[in-house]
Amino acid sequence: MLAVWNAALVADPINAATWRAKVLLDPNFLPEGCLVAEVEEGVRGFLLSITRQVPFYGDGLQPEQAWITAFGVHPDWQGRGLGSALLDAALERLRGLGCKVVTISPYVPNYFTPGVDVNAYPRAIEFLSRRGFEVVSRPLSMRAELTGFQVPEPIAETAERLRREGIDVRLAQPGDTLPVLTLIRRHFSWDWYREASEVFRDLFTADPRHAGMLVAVQGDEVLGYAQHRGERFGPFGVDPARRGQGIGRVLLAATLLEMLKKSYHAAWFLWTSDEAARLYATCGFREVRRFAVLRREL
Repeated sequence: MLAVWNAALVADPINAATWRAKVLLDPNFLPEGCLVAEVEEGVRGFLLSITRQVPFYGDGLQPEQAWITAFGVHPDWQGRGLGSALLDAALERLRGLGCKVVTISPYVPNYFTPGVDVNAYPRAIEFLSRRGFEVVSRPLSMRAELTGFQVPEPIAETAERLRREGIDVRLAQPGDTLPVLTLIRRHFSWDWYREASEVFRDLFTADPRHAGMLVAVQGDEVLGYAQHRGERFGPFGVDPARRGQGIGRVLLAATLLEMLKKSYHAAWFLWTSDEAARLYATCGFREVRRFAVLRREL
C-alpha cells in the first residue's frame, strides 16, 4: 500500500515509520476505515477515513464528523473506476456510522496535509468536485529563510513602543503555563491547546532543546504567545481584544530570532489563511504550497 501511496501522492511520500506513527498508533484508527482496492493480487488503490473513537479535549467525539486523510490510486490503474469504488464504499460506511459530514482533510492531530495540494493534484480536485465535494477554504503553506534574519526596523520600533506601554515580549517561564493555556482555551482551538501543552512539557519537564515559546505580557496578563518545535513555527495568537497593536508582529519576529539563535536555517508551517499570510510576509515568509479543503454532506 505504501508503494501505491508514494506513486500516487508524489508530493507527499511517506515511509513505514510515518505510517505506523500517524495511522496505526492513532487511537481513532480502525482497520475498516482503511479501504484498499486489490486487482490481480496486488494493491492498486487505497482510501483512509477517520472517525473519532476517543474524545478530543473539549471537542468531544464529534460524532457527525468524519475525515478522509489520504486517498490514491496507482497512476497505472487510474481511469478504471477504482477511485470511484473506493470513495463509494467509504461514504456508505460513514453514513452507516451516523456521520453527517466528511472533510478532506484537516483531521487533528494526525493529518498529513491540510487539504488537497491544488498544484500537485488538480485531477483529484476535479474528481472530488464531480462527486459532490465543495472547496470550503484554500489554506497555504509558507516558509522563511532564517540565515541573515534581522528584525525589520518597523517591527523593532513597534516592540519599543509596546515596552513603553508596559507590554513585554519574552521567553516563556514555568509560571506562564496556566495563563497561556487559559488564553488558548478561551480564544483558540483545542488542537492549539494540545500543541502548547506539548511545548510546555518539553520546556519544563523534558528536553527543551528543540522547542521554544515566547509570550507577550502586560503585568500579570498574557496577551499572546508564539511557539516553535524545531523549524516548524507556530501556532501563535493574540487575545482578540488586544489585536491591532502590533503584538503579533513582535511575537513573530522575536520567535524567528530565537530560532536563528538555535542555529535553525528556516522556519515553516503547513497552513494559514491569505489574511494572515500578509503578516507572515513582513518577516520574509513566502508561499510554498496551496491546498483545497473539501467538504461534502452525507
